[in-house]
Amino acid sequence: MENTSIVKPPLWFWIISVIALLWNLMGVGAYLADAFMSIEDLEALTQAQRELHESQPAWVTACYATAVWAGTLGCIFLLMRKKWARPVLLVSLLGVIGQQIYMKFLSNTYEVYGGAAMLLPIMVIIIAVALVFFARLSESKHWLL
Repeated sequence: MENTSIVKPPLWFWIISVIALLWNLMGVGAYLADAFMSIEDLEALTQAQRELHESQPAWVTACYATAVWAGTLGCIFLLMRKKWARPVLLVSLLGVIGQQIYMKFLSNTYEVYGGAAMLLPIMVIIIAVALVFFARLSESKHWLL
């Protein structure tokens, strides 16, 4: 039997967890919009953007889905104060890394969308890493059971 006391998390734990959940829900929305893009939306893209979208390998889509759905689940686990949050958020981070490797090194994403398109992926990586560390900190403080 583990001898750890249950510690009530501070208010900022809840604030960060809710904001993180909202962030990941925006990612889910973006994923669903991308996955279920209509013919009209595809036709509104430039030729280069459409070719990039249509040539994306299934494993990249799987990484994207893993990143957003695991991130959302991990944040729900944070709000439920479950230790599962950390490993699930780590899976999300791995999905983010897989997707970003493709975008940076295996495709012409930044040529098609320009250098300004790098800002969001950098933010996504930073937040995904921060959430894994936040879950680890929460676990060490015994806020997660």
